[in-house]
Amino acid sequence: MEKGRLEAFTDGVIAVIITIMVLELKAPHEASWQALIENWPIMLSYVLSFIYVGIYWNNHHHLLHLAENVNGKVMWANLHLLFWLSLFPFVTSWLNEAHPLPAPVPTALYGFVLLMAAISWIPLMRTLINCNGGRESELQKAIRSTWKEWVSVVVYATAIALAFFIPIVSCGLYAAVAVMWFVPDRRIEDKVTA
Repeated sequence: MEKGRLEAFTDGVIAVIITIMVLELKAPHEASWQALIENWPIMLSYVLSFIYVGIYWNNHHHLLHLAENVNGKVMWANLHLLFWLSLFPFVTSWLNEAHPLPAPVPTALYGFVLLMAAISWIPLMRTLINCNGGRESELQKAIRSTWKEWVSVVVYATAIALAFFIPIVSCGLYAAVAVMWFVPDRRIEDKVTA
């Protein structure tokens, strides 16, 4: 199968996820700068979630750039990733509703969704590589190492545990992983331009 439908479907789902997240933002009840400033934790969690969705969208685009074909396994692996990404609006909203911010259980659940999205990324990469030539594929040669993926999983697991004791540190760790991934993944771009 060609990859075009998979890319289009994923783009559509990600667009809906972002739309739902922005619709969850509530305007302050007062028309003052002070009321807006008091909502900074809500805006910060929205920005972090938006960046995460953007990171996945960007890396998904890069991942499929070197793939020629997809099969049923790739489509199910992609749906697995999209399932976890589709929970971003819910966990972001709950993180914002819990008082005092950040509360332990919503912070831990936010991290769990991040963890599961990161874990679901790994079989998507593997199935795409296997569908497009395996170890000798251009995609495998471009990816080479998956250290960022595994570091992310370890940091998320640590942050989930810390959420029950110092949730603000967990939020900082979630942001740190986003910073690590915010720099575009050059592995595939370097291979394409070479």
